[in-house]
Amino acid sequence: MGVPARETAAQARGIDMAETAVLATEQRAPLLVAPRRGEPLDRALFRQCVHCGLCLSACPTYRVFGNELDSPRGRIFQMRWVAEGKIAPDNPHFRQHISLCLDCRACETACPSGVSYGRLVEAARGWIAPASWRERLLRRLLLGGLLTAPRALRLAAAALRVYQRSGLQRVVRATGLLDRLPGGLAALERMQPRLDGPLFSPRLPELIPAAGQRRARVGLIVGCVAGELFAGTNWATARVLARSGCEVVVPPAQRCCGALAVHAGERDLARQLARRNIAAFEAAEVDYVVVNAAGCGSTLKEYGELLERDPRWAERAHAFATKMRDASELLVELGFAPPERELRLRVTYQDACHLAHGQRIREQPRALLRAIPGLELVEMGDSDHCCGSAGVYNLVHYDVAAAILETKMRRIAETGATMVAAANPGCILQLRHGAERFGVPVEVVHPIDLLDRAYGAQRMT
Repeated sequence: MGVPARETAAQARGIDMAETAVLATEQRAPLLVAPRRGEPLDRALFRQCVHCGLCLSACPTYRVFGNELDSPRGRIFQMRWVAEGKIAPDNPHFRQHISLCLDCRACETACPSGVSYGRLVEAARGWIAPASWRERLLRRLLLGGLLTAPRALRLAAAALRVYQRSGLQRVVRATGLLDRLPGGLAALERMQPRLDGPLFSPRLPELIPAAGQRRARVGLIVGCVAGELFAGTNWATARVLARSGCEVVVPPAQRCCGALAVHAGERDLARQLARRNIAAFEAAEVDYVVVNAAGCGSTLKEYGELLERDPRWAERAHAFATKMRDASELLVELGFAPPERELRLRVTYQDACHLAHGQRIREQPRALLRAIPGLELVEMGDSDHCCGSAGVYNLVHYDVAAAILETKMRRIAETGATMVAAANPGCILQLRHGAERFGVPVEVVHPIDLLDRAYGAQRMT
């Protein structure tokens, strides 16, 4: 797979000429009715894209394939054709190009016109029906079942611990059985984290008092998969917030934030989850709602947009969104006490896409790391380029994600760091997999875990 320096003149000319023809015949209807399924989009969202091409170098799939149709402006052009009935949403080429997008939103940072590309591609995915009954069943079981059922997730995590500790994992890997599994399952097995601790991870209490004078009452989003696979980071987040004067509330009624559903185009399911979470945190009467996962935070901050056409929930959704903070964002906003314990580490920081591009948060996680005595923070090249995780992208498009990941691991190796800090669970899993696959000797952790360690925490709970 080559990485082109720039698009070809023919590709640029083809899009520009076609775009001119579309603009010449376009009717000025205020809304586009989504084809077959999904929801309408304001035509102005498409018009914002002037096809200047400044997004190309920021797009991971364009860098890998060099194909205009796998660039943001190329995908937007295809979306317009579907919305206007020129091609069908079940067109296999349209399905492929939209599916190959990581929805990393790097193009939004690069775009001088302020195109809301994430909103467009997520809506476009809602137009595409599942390709088969198997995909339909998988979506129902995963998005509408496992991720929204805390007890099922808890049992799944316990089963994973048994698989790892019983020796079954060693047998599966030693016998080569792993290579015979379908691509997604094989990738999932390779990237699973090592789960230490008891069979069932200890749950956070519903209320954790502030240390000293209370400065704020904060609701903590524990996540769905992250709540089980990264329970230690949730405990660390609660401890660090409490140390900074926050009374931490963990509403038991909260559920999956809906990020994976949004990214898959299942916006009705995401709305159901949004309403439940809004109600749960309203009842908790908190000043802020905090999350330590970049992908979740981006979706949570967009609840107002998700429910903007719901007259009963629109105002409540916007109010919820104004309270949302990434953990590093709130700590810097409130002010946190620098830790006294030294951590003599050389650390580089990976910008999670939905933190840097989706939420425009870059400096706050770095501020936490710089506050740790003895820690040397070294910047990597292209730190805000996607690592290839992108929700379940690395499972669905493993080979493409691996090509993107290889470049990322090369940048990490160039820093000479022994540790990588990343503020998103998916990025952490992907980078750990990259360290093993490409032989880069680094540990991958969440910035909050490092800050908690510098405060003297010794245990997960």
